[in-house]
Amino acid sequence: MKLRQKIIFLAVAPLLLAFSGIAMAVFYQATFLAKQQRSTIEQAYLSSKEAELKHYVTLGTAAIAHLYNSKQQNPNTQEEAKKILAALDFGDDGYFYIYNMEGKNLMHPRRPDLVGKDLWNMTDHEGSLTIQNLLNKAKAGGGAIRYMWEKPSMHKVMPKLGYVVKLEQWGWMLGTGIYLDDVDDALNKIDIQVAKNIQSTMSWIAGIAIISALLIALSGLALNISESRLAEAKLKVLAQSVVSSQEDERARLSRDLHDGLSQLLVSVKLQIESGQVKLHQAGAGPEAAKLSFARATDQLNEALSEVRRISHNLRPALLDDLGLVAAFEHLADEFEHASGLPVSFDAAGDFQSLDEISNTVLFRVAQEALTNIHKHAEQVRHVNLQLLSDAEGIKLIIADDGRGFDIKGVANHPHRGIGLSNMRERLAAINGRLELQSSTNGTTVTASLSNGETK
Repeated sequence: MKLRQKIIFLAVAPLLLAFSGIAMAVFYQATFLAKQQRSTIEQAYLSSKEAELKHYVTLGTAAIAHLYNSKQQNPNTQEEAKKILAALDFGDDGYFYIYNMEGKNLMHPRRPDLVGKDLWNMTDHEGSLTIQNLLNKAKAGGGAIRYMWEKPSMHKVMPKLGYVVKLEQWGWMLGTGIYLDDVDDALNKIDIQVAKNIQSTMSWIAGIAIISALLIALSGLALNISESRLAEAKLKVLAQSVVSSQEDERARLSRDLHDGLSQLLVSVKLQIESGQVKLHQAGAGPEAAKLSFARATDQLNEALSEVRRISHNLRPALLDDLGLVAAFEHLADEFEHASGLPVSFDAAGDFQSLDEISNTVLFRVAQEALTNIHKHAEQVRHVNLQLLSDAEGIKLIIADDGRGFDIKGVANHPHRGIGLSNMRERLAAINGRLELQSSTNGTTVTASLSNGETK
């Protein structure tokens, strides 16, 4: 995986993790609130139903109060009370029922088949003793109780909320109830709506996360394409510059050899030939030949100096002979004579640990930096060259007091900054670093090699 791809991944991954965390938190909170809302609504429904049933039971007991409280108590009185209660109903499935305290059904207007039967041990599908639970509630003072019972209009067993009271004088349990299927339907509708809302919220979060990730990826891709094009343009210019530099160097070397060394050698050849002729000429004598050979010797010395100059430009022999510090001193002197700018050079530390490649790279970086100062720097009055070695590594510092330049503008320009790129690439080849600072007070170029990089 490339570096840019890793950066995009490191940007997208935390974003997706954050959205996942948000989605989980929202889902948990929404589910928790939905459960609370369902429980609240259910309690409200049941409370209203319970109040309604209590009102019905109150009406039922009031309807037979004159019989229950009469002084003439006989089976006929109780039968008349049963008829009155059997006639009282509300809706298709609202009715009253009566049991004695032993669990025998005494009146049931919707299920006459149960009348007279002992239902003490009757259980529902979950094994709950339905009639015993109702009787226990009545004995405890009466109230509401939930149980399962067949709904007459649908002939299906459904949850029912009953309300029972005990008629102590007659030994009866009077009760009525409301089926809760409509309550369950309403709660199920709420659950479905809440589930849809949660799903919609999760979809929105997922959509936003996907769009955000795509935007980051597209931005990274656009940046990658832009930087790739800029890098390609710089690389193309750099390649052209390398080729041009090679051709210029070859042309310069050809001129040096042809105009300098070649002419000197030709002149030496002519002086030697002249001396040979004078030796064999009558009347010339050895003195005339000696003068020709002396001139040839002087020109050979000039040729040797020219060879040393060309060789020094190709690779300074001082690096191999006297070491890095001496080579830098010579470079500073040469630059001062060539540019007319005063150059101060300081060296401190031990440079014996540097290998041949590191020596050459530092020397070439210094050459390139001084060349840039000579060609491009403005209003320079002084140049400072420092070579420092300490426990952390080696630093080469080239500073001038000119007016500086725009570092970003040069770095982003496809046709400029070739020299800086060359220095960076040379140092990168030996794991070195190049730092550049420029302001109106001057420009400083720092090349750094750590101890691990100099061995």
